[in-house]
Amino acid sequence: QVQLVESGGGSVQAGGSLTLSCAASEYTYSSSCWLWFRQAPGKEREGVAAIYTGGGVTHYADSVKGRFTISQDNAKKTVYLQMDSLKPDDTAMYYCAAHPGRLTARRLLVPDDYSFWGQGTQVTVSS
Repeated sequence: QVQLVESGGGSVQAGGSLTLSCAASEYTYSSSCWLWFRQAPGKEREGVAAIYTGGGVTHYADSVKGRFTISQDNAKKTVYLQMDSLKPDDTAMYYCAAHPGRLTARRLLVPDDYSFWGQGTQVTVSS
């Protein structure tokens, strides 16, 4: 059974950095799409960063472009989200998700299109 486990969340002051990790177990698919998305209380889910491991293509939401970086380590079956210049608006529960195979560019940031989700890790940014 595929499991995705996020880690690395925490509390940080505005302007600080955090690195989230998503480790996959029992995940045997090679070329896949991976997504980091977030949800704050009372707000809709927002896909923030995605990567297609088949070619290393990445895609970012405008709200995080230039501040967040998604990367992969295929050997460790782990996907990372480096978050820099954090803002209070970045406060949310962050989740990772995986989808075997490809997704079109317009669907890369859509959480509902992903087959597997993790349980989330909380990120809190104080001003």
